[in-house]
Amino acid sequence: MLLDLSEEHKEHLAFLPQVDGAVVAEFGRIAVEFLRRGANPKVYEGAARKLGVSSEAVQHGVEGLTYLLAESARLMISELDFQDSVFVLGFSEELNRLLLQLYLDNRREIRTILGELAPSLPSYHSLEWRLDVQLASRSLRQQIKPAVTIKLHLNQNGDHNTKVLQTDPATLLHLVQQLEQALEEMKTNHCRRVVRNIK
Repeated sequence: MLLDLSEEHKEHLAFLPQVDGAVVAEFGRIAVEFLRRGANPKVYEGAARKLGVSSEAVQHGVEGLTYLLAESARLMISELDFQDSVFVLGFSEELNRLLLQLYLDNRREIRTILGELAPSLPSYHSLEWRLDVQLASRSLRQQIKPAVTIKLHLNQNGDHNTKVLQTDPATLLHLVQQLEQALEEMKTNHCRRVVRNIK
């Protein structure tokens, strides 16, 4: 799978061929720090003074490199796909090798950082349900009033959480139909492409 870089990202990465290989390696270290701790304007200003360029140019270069490394690690693209993705940028062979080495050296750490940044959503553990039917009351001798009670057990960060829901059968049937429709939609080519790019 090849990376699809926008024109803006290509412009940001266009700064890299203008600097030395050691500077690109330093930008890679700054990019990983950027993912770990966020932006640090002082680092950009210091690097800009050493290189004799604007701090904005350095910032864009680091952000472009950060995006390249983060997207590559997120999608777990192979070495060959990474090289093909970088090849379209028109960089020298030496710079392409340096970027590949940066990617291979930092791929595992970047995936760990991205995993920590991802929101932790509750996951399904188990479900209990009960059907209650009220057949009569003091005021009405014959009435049928069904209710479905659902006890949903969830896991989140190792903690067990329980939610109790109650609904009538018609609403539950509508909910089941909507979920089945969503599952059918997941089988379409468009949804498969989106899910493949999210992982």
